Amino acid sequence: MAGRFTPRTSSRAGVPAPRPAAQSRTWAPSKGPLDLALTLTPLRRGPADPTFRTTPDGAVWRTSRTPAGPATLRVTAREGVAHADAWGPGAQWTLDQLPAMLGELDDPDDFEPRHRLVAETHRARPGLRLTRTGLVLESLIPSILEQKVTADEAYRAWRLLVRKYGEPAPGAPEGMHVMPEPRTWALIPSWEWHRAGVDSKRSATILRAVRVARRMEEAVAMAPRAAAERLELIPGIGPWTSAETLQRAIGAADLVTVGDLHLPGIIGHALAGNRHADDAEMLSLLEPYAGQRHRAARLILLSGRTPPRRAPRMQPRNIAAL
Repeated sequence: MAGRFTPRTSSRAGVPAPRPAAQSRTWAPSKGPLDLALTLTPLRRGPADPTFRTTPDGAVWRTSRTPAGPATLRVTAREGVAHADAWGPGAQWTLDQLPAMLGELDDPDDFEPRHRLVAETHRARPGLRLTRTGLVLESLIPSILEQKVTADEAYRAWRLLVRKYGEPAPGAPEGMHVMPEPRTWALIPSWEWHRAGVDSKRSATILRAVRVARRMEEAVAMAPRAAAERLELIPGIGPWTSAETLQRAIGAADLVTVGDLHLPGIIGHALAGNRHADDAEMLSLLEPYAGQRHRAARLILLSGRTPPRRAPRMQPRNIAAL
């Protein structure tokens, strides 16, 4: 694997609550700068996500349910070098995955901006890398929860379900949890989905996915299009959900999120002055970036060039009160 790897074992001082010694690793990217926040923020599902936290010292904490078991990762970046500690049965798996998670398998050098806005943002964000977690369900389930609801509704559902049915994260700050294992998701009673504000269509889609969890996780070894087709075999999972999942799980640089309420208008406004663009026009505008269309969309979103809001926001539904 490209990049330097320095194994070490430490118990990090200054942590409020005692925790077991961490497995640790230091890794330096083999190409270009690294912006830790830009690279890992797509893995965060709302400001109170129990599986993701940033701390004032610049560290990013995240939890995962790896093939080897639960794990907590703490990573910082100083002078272009990433320093990571991990706890739990899945610690070594998580540290082995660290370079891919921080964008080592991404190749931004292949990207050629075709619009001034994209070029300016590309220059201003040289540390942007597309993450690759190597895990499908941890991105698939929250993406299903986000189908056709407001972000706040989806974030609340993820937060409530993970806190209630997940487990405290090994070595992590208080309040962090590892998401439930597939069998636990499958056993959540219907009334608990209801209390979390999740309608029967989304909960049924999650149940279908976790029942074939192993087949879903196999998608990380596939090419992006084949991986999307694998996910979309599940009724209730379409191109929007598969793209949102695989952008994170395998770093799919070309998978565009189609079917989104806002993205076509943002892309259309930024590149053609058309806030009313649909998916077809969005894909046409992104065609010059074939192979890197998701990266182009990320840069456009990061530019802040969004159309002024005219219509009222989508109103949340109180499913739990029905």
